[in-house]
Amino acid sequence: QVQLVESGGGLVQAGESLRLSCTASGRFFSIYAMGWYRQAPGKQRELVATITGGGSTDYADSVKGRFTISRDNDKNTMYLQMNSLKPEDTAVYYCNANLIQRSLIRGDYWGQGTQVTVSS
Repeated sequence: QVQLVESGGGLVQAGESLRLSCTASGRFFSIYAMGWYRQAPGKQRELVATITGGGSTDYADSVKGRFTISRDNDKNTMYLQMNSLKPEDTAVYYCNANLIQRSLIRGDYWGQGTQVTVSS
């Protein structure tokens, strides 16, 4: 069984920063790509940023230059440093990991989400 747990969300004012973390635990061999997604009320879930096992990154245009994704493979943890936050960044943020379990089943797993609220 695999579990992803996010932390670090909260309420901040526009222009401030937050750092999200996502830690994977359970019976798996390797984690491949990981990513952060977000879903605002009334909107579809959207991709925020991704990072491969080798550290290559990609970002949504709306967060480029403000957000930084990183990972610590030894800790099975991914981070999202969010700077210069805007009210439109308000959403529930979810982490995603593509990994292979000890049963040799490979698939995508999701965390439960963490709320980020940015006030103007």
